[in-house]
Amino acid sequence: MAEYNRVPRKRYCQFCKDETAYIDYKDTQLLRRYITERGKIKPRRVTGVCTQHQHELAVAIKRAREMALIPYVVPVVSGRIGRGRN
Repeated sequence: MAEYNRVPRKRYCQFCKDETAYIDYKDTQLLRRYITERGKIKPRRVTGVCTQHQHELAVAIKRAREMALIPYVVPVVSGRIGRGRN
């Protein structure tokens, strides 16, 4: 068996790297990168965003939801339609 000595790469906050001063709630394309397909906010360990920017990102997503720019939830499409009792 091969031994894998995989060293995890250090993730850098994209907002710190770009020196972003403000996360705009109207920028829905940016915010959708940090939301799952079900509409939930992705955690820090997945996105690699620092604590400060994760908080600002969550506030911006919640504001965009309140303004109806982003949906709260996405309807689930199931493959079970039409398989019920007759």
